[in-house]
Amino acid sequence: MKNYDDVIIIGGGPTGLFASFYAGLRDMTVKIIEAKSTLGGKVHVYPEKLIWDIGGQTPILGADFIRQTIKQGLTFDPTVCCEEEVLSIRKEAQHFIVTTNRTAHYSKAVIITAGYGIIQPKSIGLEGEERFKKTNLFYTVPSIQQFAGQRVLLSGGGQSAVDWANTLLHVTDDVTVVYRRQEMSGHEQEIQQLMNSKATVLLNTSIQQLQGEECITSVVVEGEQTKQRQVIETDAVIINHGYERNLKLLEDSNLHLKMHEDYGILGNVFGETSEPGIFAAGDALNYEGKLHLIVGCYQDAVHAVNSAKQYIDPLSEKHEMVSSHNKKLKEKNEKIYATLQ
Repeated sequence: MKNYDDVIIIGGGPTGLFASFYAGLRDMTVKIIEAKSTLGGKVHVYPEKLIWDIGGQTPILGADFIRQTIKQGLTFDPTVCCEEEVLSIRKEAQHFIVTTNRTAHYSKAVIITAGYGIIQPKSIGLEGEERFKKTNLFYTVPSIQQFAGQRVLLSGGGQSAVDWANTLLHVTDDVTVVYRRQEMSGHEQEIQQLMNSKATVLLNTSIQQLQGEECITSVVVEGEQTKQRQVIETDAVIINHGYERNLKLLEDSNLHLKMHEDYGILGNVFGETSEPGIFAAGDALNYEGKLHLIVGCYQDAVHAVNSAKQYIDPLSEKHEMVSSHNKKLKEKNEKIYATLQ
């Protein structure tokens, strides 16, 4: 006999984890399916960056934010399936079959919180790339201290690259940033901070060659217009060119989900999509007035859960009561209060 969860949440990042928490408040059985080996989503890309723009939260390191978010998301003991890539979502009568690379899962509703899809850092595509990944070519930065006192070359000019460059300057004075365009696209204040720092910034410049045997010892860069080349000696290279996105789960499904003209699933503020029973939240969802910040994903998650609850049980309350009056939290509150005495 098939076991149908109330809701399957596809994606275990901040949006999916908060949706899991809120669905638990609403007495829904939850299963989280995550393609990666651990929960936390894209925040794993910047574990040592400070996150400032979360309401009621002082600046917090990405790693600490992940830890707290996972703890909250697992409050009501959802089933968690990591290292399962969703291949398709199919509707069968009033239920859904979510097929992964391992098995099939069944639910009454689905909430897609997979961001822009399964993400992988964009490859630089140069000879030696795979070999150097094992030594000193990086696409993510798990620890800023590993670059202390080193000569670091960073390629990229978006907000993430600008952040990393400014952060690296706390542990080393030798940072070179190369970017193929004339202007960087990060926040103006942080770009100005970088331009006025000790870092060397080479605009209209791109990496042409990685040199070295086991490790990269130097990099050949070239001016986009001048075509002039120079060799820069370095101890480490960081590539920040954005991400490749995979939305295969939507392409191979029998659903008729409308997509936004820019990106993401087209929906509304309540997380509803063009397919009844399929809801979306966070970066996976796009609508007029969408807030593309972590704080916005929380409201998206709550709306999607409430809509899913109403879809499953039209007689249920449209909204859950505030946490201070929720019976499910009474016992947990008493335990916490006991530790404070």
